[in-house]
Amino acid sequence: MNIDKIIFGFAGSMILLSVALAWMHSTYWLILAGFVGANLLQSSFTGFCPAAVILKKMGVRPGNAF
Repeated sequence: MNIDKIIFGFAGSMILLSVALAWMHSTYWLILAGFVGANLLQSSFTGFCPAAVILKKMGVRPGNAF
């Protein structure tokens, strides 16, 4: 598994978790979904993703995007 697949899987999981928590508890959890979405958007323009940097330091194989 490479960094790209891990990042996309993690981001998708965080968005789904945020929506579920907003539905069950408080709509303030949607802030997390907005943050994850904004981070994905900025990384598509800049190529910088904090999670990708951490995964690269952990020795995960790089992908095409990161």
